[in-house]
Amino acid sequence: FRDAMKDGRRSTQGERVDPMALGRRCSKPIVTAVQSVTYTLGIEMMLAGDIVVAADDCRFSQLEPLRGIHAAGGATIRFVDRGGWGNAMYHLLTSDEFDAEEARRIGLVQEVVPAGTQLDRAIQLAEKICEGAPKAVQATKASSAIYLRHGEEACIAALGPKQAELAAMDDAEEGVAAFRERRPGNFTGN
Repeated sequence: FRDAMKDGRRSTQGERVDPMALGRRCSKPIVTAVQSVTYTLGIEMMLAGDIVVAADDCRFSQLEPLRGIHAAGGATIRFVDRGGWGNAMYHLLTSDEFDAEEARRIGLVQEVVPAGTQLDRAIQLAEKICEGAPKAVQATKASSAIYLRHGEEACIAALGPKQAELAAMDDAEEGVAAFRERRPGNFTGN
């Protein structure tokens, strides 16, 4: 591990999904549940997901500067993106400990729930997401990622072709039928 750090190598390369989302990213939504002490790599893994549910006893800290290194698992990217420059610099540079409510306030966490219920709530959210058409859910995540990585123009350029692709699928027809019949959709991913 230390040799890899000294050489600047990443642990995952190639076709495998990178758990830090610095290499190949997961196309499916990731709902993350965190609890108790969530320091350094825990924050980076948390921020590699899409939605975060934190237990109310959760404590966060990005300790790397106090250890002579810097956060190289994505926190210097995603902390800034989700929390804004000032909040990111405050917490990344001071290595202070902050609680779940502060993490929610600055946008790192989407929900704070009583300790012991965070996994159940994360599963509920994942199940809610699964009610949507699988390809439409993935397209929504991908479109948002295009905006973040490449900007508004690239995102706009991709909207029409992706919508045409989705509209040609059986799931789009099912979505219209479900809307007309006022029932949940029965999506197959086709």
